Amino acid sequence: MRILVTGGAGFIGSAVCHRLLDGGRHQVISLDRLGYAANPLTVAGLNARHGHLLERADIADSQAVAAIFARHRPDRVIHLAAESHVDRSIDAPGGFIETNIVGTFTLLEAARRYWQGLDGSERNSFRLVHVSTDEVFGSLGVEGRFNEDSRYAPNSPYAASKAAADHLARAWHATYGLPVVVTNCSNNYGPRQFPEKLIPLLILNAVAGRRLPIYGDGLQVRDWLFVEDHADALVEVALRAAPGAGYMIGGDCQRTNLDMVRAICAELDRLLPGSPHRPHAGLIAHVADRPGHDRRYATDSSRIGRELGWRPRVTLEDGLARTVRWYLDNDPWCAACGDVAARRQGLGTDGNG
Repeated sequence: MRILVTGGAGFIGSAVCHRLLDGGRHQVISLDRLGYAANPLTVAGLNARHGHLLERADIADSQAVAAIFARHRPDRVIHLAAESHVDRSIDAPGGFIETNIVGTFTLLEAARRYWQGLDGSERNSFRLVHVSTDEVFGSLGVEGRFNEDSRYAPNSPYAASKAAADHLARAWHATYGLPVVVTNCSNNYGPRQFPEKLIPLLILNAVAGRRLPIYGDGLQVRDWLFVEDHADALVEVALRAAPGAGYMIGGDCQRTNLDMVRAICAELDRLLPGSPHRPHAGLIAHVADRPGHDRRYATDSSRIGRELGWRPRVTLEDGLARTVRWYLDNDPWCAACGDVAARRQGLGTDGNG
């Protein structure tokens, strides 16, 4: 099966590509513009895999996207290309509008024209999976969980851009019949995450003895999902979900940002007994809260469990241990990102993955 993964050189996208390539049953085409967050070593690792091809293109370039459909004739599309860092969306929202909204529109139109030209079984089996975030639903109170029927109430430019993209994807299914499936995930973490995000940023800061900046009181609650579990879910959705379906994908693991930082510090204390910065929790520094910062997210993934049999398998303890160990063991990959941790010393952290 030929599967096009937009944003395939990114954090979640690369995990999905590796998952699809395991077993050698699929040909995977990554569409990625290779922007600031695309690590060349991630790209090299994918290109070394049999069955992977990279197409360097901007998702908002209609001619390039149409040409990729015509050249590779995919059976499935998993759409992950997005600007995703909330702080960046506050400072410069224009790029989020261009990539997340215009880019999704461009992809949907290219997919629609391609799909309408297919015949018989190819047309019936085609699927486009649009991957989104739980941030589109805004903030929860002390109780409850988001599900597939939750009301949209985005509070950041990033969340608003993803909400708009979700609505476009659903509209292209309702209006044109394009076989779209929409997923909304909770906070991802794991290997190969660009170190603007909470967990890799804190790991690299702590190893270097830099402060660990936490927004406000640090009691914002997030549902944490190991990226390989998310990749498994997206593959199941791409291969088995019915057109028009929607799925919430979460880790069923609610923790505060402060709890996560302390857990990372404890893991580093264990793995680096000779570190001059032990105990690493002494580096925690609270900074002014971010505008519009949602207080709590939690997800109900029971539908995808009932319908597709997916459940998260990696515990937070195991996932964090694997993640911290990966960053400690992969200095060249971290160096290829540039000194992001140092550049972000004046900022807080973005927990979304």
